[in-house]
Amino acid sequence: MSGVIRLHPVSAHYAGGATVGAREAHHRVPAKNRWSRVVLTFEDVAPETWCEFGFQLAWDPGEAALAAPDFLLVGFDFLAADRASLDFDHVPGLTRTLLDPQSAWVAGPAYQPAGAEGAGAGLVRVGFLMPDPARAVAVSVRSWRNTAPVEVGRPELRPGDPAEAARGLPRRRRRLTPQPDWLDLATAPGRPLILRGQVHGARPERDGAMVRVVYRDGEGAEIPPPYPDLVSTPDFGAVVNLTAKRHARRFTLELPPPPGAASVALGFAAWEADGAPELLGAPEIALDDALRLETLCGDDLLDAGAFLDRLSREFGSTGNPVPASGVPLVLDRLRALQQGPRPVGGAPELRLAAAPAWPLPLTPTWSEDPFRSVAWRIEYQSLSWLLPLAEADGQRAVALARAWSKANPWGRPADGLGLHPVALSARAEVLAGLLGRLNAEALRAEPLRTLAGEALRHGFALAEIIGQNTLARSLHLVHAATALLAVARSLPQAPLSGFWSSLARHALRDGFTSLLDADGAFADPSLHQRLELLSLGRLLAAALPGEPLAAFIAGRVEPAIPAVTGLLDPGGRLPPFGDTPHGVDHAGWIGRLLALGERALVAERARVAERPAPATTVSGVIALRSDSPARGFGHFACGFSEQRHPHGHADCTSFVFAAEGVRWIAEGGGSGQVEAGTTRQYLISPRAHNVAWPDGREPGAGTGWLVAGERLDGGSAYALGTTVHGPEYRHRRVFVVLDDLTALAVFDRFETADRPLVAEGLLHLAPDVLAALAGPRLVLASRERQRLRIVPRVLRGQASGLDLVSGRNDRPGALQGFVSWRPGALQPASTLRYAMSGHGTVCGGALVAVDEGRERALAALVAGETVTRLLTEA
Repeated sequence: MSGVIRLHPVSAHYAGGATVGAREAHHRVPAKNRWSRVVLTFEDVAPETWCEFGFQLAWDPGEAALAAPDFLLVGFDFLAADRASLDFDHVPGLTRTLLDPQSAWVAGPAYQPAGAEGAGAGLVRVGFLMPDPARAVAVSVRSWRNTAPVEVGRPELRPGDPAEAARGLPRRRRRLTPQPDWLDLATAPGRPLILRGQVHGARPERDGAMVRVVYRDGEGAEIPPPYPDLVSTPDFGAVVNLTAKRHARRFTLELPPPPGAASVALGFAAWEADGAPELLGAPEIALDDALRLETLCGDDLLDAGAFLDRLSREFGSTGNPVPASGVPLVLDRLRALQQGPRPVGGAPELRLAAAPAWPLPLTPTWSEDPFRSVAWRIEYQSLSWLLPLAEADGQRAVALARAWSKANPWGRPADGLGLHPVALSARAEVLAGLLGRLNAEALRAEPLRTLAGEALRHGFALAEIIGQNTLARSLHLVHAATALLAVARSLPQAPLSGFWSSLARHALRDGFTSLLDADGAFADPSLHQRLELLSLGRLLAAALPGEPLAAFIAGRVEPAIPAVTGLLDPGGRLPPFGDTPHGVDHAGWIGRLLALGERALVAERARVAERPAPATTVSGVIALRSDSPARGFGHFACGFSEQRHPHGHADCTSFVFAAEGVRWIAEGGGSGQVEAGTTRQYLISPRAHNVAWPDGREPGAGTGWLVAGERLDGGSAYALGTTVHGPEYRHRRVFVVLDDLTALAVFDRFETADRPLVAEGLLHLAPDVLAALAGPRLVLASRERQRLRIVPRVLRGQASGLDLVSGRNDRPGALQGFVSWRPGALQPASTLRYAMSGHGTVCGGALVAVDEGRERALAALVAGETVTRLLTEA
């Protein structure tokens, strides 16, 4: 493997007491939360490449925050050729934060490999995709939870191969042409619309951009210019010029509507046909500061009725708003798809988040946490359980909603998780649904005031979250936009109803564009979340009949739905790659999804089971199934989606395997809405997945791709390539699977510079499987009468050890031998670790078979020409 490019900082700047370290290329960062930092600038970084920022971290012997998951914060400010900061709304591998444009957390020393704590030093690596048009990056290492000074030593940036980055999901870009890219929004009565964003041009003198502005009245007729504060031209009408002398220009458009305007169309475009300006991210959309929720509430703890009064004074309106009935409750229908038919009622006992029944108090405090479960608290605070209760006792449901509102004045929630995006969105839709019932049942004005005020308050919160792109490129954005649309439709006479409705529709189009591209590729590796996105898409399309948005969403989701059935295992589960909540009946969910629009309201699980089970390779997943009455079911699935979320699972190339009706090789599992702390840190780490890595360097951000899939005599072979191990390593993983799914082989080939190299791999056995070492070259596993043989094999290099671990929990960074098969808990499970060593290149793995005969058949395929070629070619 050729030499890796290593870039060193061209400058270092210090703040908050940070200074030069005691040795060359070292920097001292004291323990001043947020403020103390060193900022390192790297120049001439090739764009659209996976890069790795690394440094040596040394800490004080008296450090008290060794186990903090947010020990330090590494921030990234991407710079144009003229060193202007670029505002990307998303950079794969990083997350948006307030202090730095993009960031990644560094876990405390307790998460370092064994031996690092005693040495007081370890290596830190952060992977990310260098976005075009950036040419340089300023990286800050910032104090966060550390209680003593730390030293940052020998920082460097290692760019990877641009050709490998091109094999991953294309990064969404917004290049402008003379044909405008239109954004349609409703106006707020008498209030300016404010948009903020940034335009970049590689050639500032030629890459000029503009925004064309067209207002329309309530009938859709165009209002001719002139418009307030805008220049008009004969060729383009009203227009705002965004040309700048620098490469990047931030802009703020404040657009007061002309009299009679009900909507505005904003067309972002290039001035010249040969220009190449780019809108770096979706513009932020807001109204004037007087209509911010913080401004409206002020320092007062307003109840919902008082908030409604204040809003009425702001817009000069009188009387209570009249709610609409029959508003489609898409999120509630999604829950019905996921969970199946639910009993009418729900109180006084609640069954939430797979927890046991809990008796609802007569007067809840709304801070209850009977099961110490994050998932339970989120579902409880969402009030989603009020809708089935309302079908049996509407007055009780309304009374509980009013009680929640009274106990949760804005800014002082009874439970902070009530502001979680999932809870906030679901609760907003519940309020919209209860408002519709008030209209139908003609209840008193006071419940209407409270529910309407609370729904409007939620509408303001959701509109600000959506407009600021806080939830961009996430399923939470689709939830929030769906809920905002429900609030707007439930209160059609509210002053901002039209604006919220248009903002929600814009966010839904942007969300589906970001999460599911036109070719059917998903941005999220979680199959559970993919199914949720597809379900939301079908429900939304049905809730927006005849609208262009419905046709757009249906065009994205409908082609992708059939492939999901091919990923189910014979037990009706989707492979647990990425975040996967426990106890979900995916087969039943898919059956109900397929039944939408048909006469049957609920589809039986047999609908899915009767469908053929072909080998499936779709959007980062390989899945094979076998339903042999004689041998029992078999299943193999491998996920190789891009690892682009810093808080996501490091499971690229991980796999699960079942044979003869037994789930032998399992995934760690888990969901961010259930687990937290050390448990969550373990479950997203590669130590909870069936992956391999070199030199003790756990995989990070990067991409995976299918190199080849080959038919063999009695089996199949699949070769995968990845960049998740950083630019210093070239990696390939090859699977060989027998057709009857009674045996598989997994091999990893790592190649690096001409130096010693050690690699290790993990296989997690299911908790109900017993395993034992039968020697240095054989592991025997069993469950009841079934048996499994695991034979490590090294094809290049030397075998370097084999061990079984179960339930190791002496320190966070060494947590090993657990899986999560129940909400919020870890179950000890036998985990096999195999290692190999060599010089420059190593290749090895394991053969897994139900008996010696299948092992021999598998070994013959592995020794064949096809598999040899897949393992040796570059």
